[in-house]
Amino acid sequence: MTDRRTILKASLLAPALFARPASAATGPAGIQMKLPCVVSTWPFGVAANKAAWTVLSKGGRAVDAVETGVKIPEADLRNHTVGRAGYPDRDGHVTLDACIMDEKGNAGSVAGMEYIAHPISVARAVMDKTPHVMLVGEGATQFAVSQGFKREELLTPESKKAWQEWLKTAKYKPESNIETKSYGMGVPGGAKNHDTIGMLAIDAKGNLSGACTTSGMAWKLRGRVGDSPIIGAGTYARDGVCAVSCTGQGEIFIRRVAAYDVAARIHYAGQTLESATHTLVFETLASHHIGAGMVALGATGNPVAPYNTLGMYRGWVTTDGALTVATHRELHAMGPA
Repeated sequence: MTDRRTILKASLLAPALFARPASAATGPAGIQMKLPCVVSTWPFGVAANKAAWTVLSKGGRAVDAVETGVKIPEADLRNHTVGRAGYPDRDGHVTLDACIMDEKGNAGSVAGMEYIAHPISVARAVMDKTPHVMLVGEGATQFAVSQGFKREELLTPESKKAWQEWLKTAKYKPESNIETKSYGMGVPGGAKNHDTIGMLAIDAKGNLSGACTTSGMAWKLRGRVGDSPIIGAGTYARDGVCAVSCTGQGEIFIRRVAAYDVAARIHYAGQTLESATHTLVFETLASHHIGAGMVALGATGNPVAPYNTLGMYRGWVTTDGALTVATHRELHAMGPA
């Protein structure tokens, strides 16, 4: 039987990537982490982290870093789970969800938005320029256009072809994180490997922020919205406590208010980041028999990334761009061995 270490060595990309340098903090398994730091989910986080690091390395705010970072997969036409090339719902509509939260507790979100390629930046505009937190559907699109965002068709020829192929059987059985069945191999964001991108960052001043963006489940019911744009469900950030982003089937994270739950356990119950995230992933969420994982950053920049499936591998990237695959011992601290 293939163990996790063998699977990781077979893969040259261990998702959820950590960029580091500057002043020290201690992370999982005694790893010396440094501030600022950025962590994100899945293989397409490689390019996203590098983009975020260009902001952090120049002394920029964490909120600017996460917005900049997740815009990379949003624009990647090879990625069918995020942004402009996302797979449509079962009626052929590409609908996008995103949220962002800064170190001051401000938040912005869009859900079910069509025709706008960068939902994360629209979410940022909702946060910065309106008294609201969330805009949805056509209203979100109208707001985006009023702010100068380009209205465009998002259903690419490749995504349209995949949808038309699906229509031949029209079997509606969404599977989150189906890459676990192939141990994470294949094209990131492809038909056999789909998810959101969640990104968290802590800047040189210790400010925590988070962002998440997705096109949601392929062939979903028209109007379905998952946890990704829901503040406190899929993403949450609280300065001095932690930042959290979830990955898995969105409905369960909404029901459990999972990202906020982690912060509450730390702030009100005195749990450590490791204890709080592990309790959620291995006890609360696992009891629903649904694959789930989290990435999280503590107040000192320490990252954790527990998961309860085979496919949610974790690794990190240093600022020289070198990829490090997690060892068995380090994995034990970051998820089940």
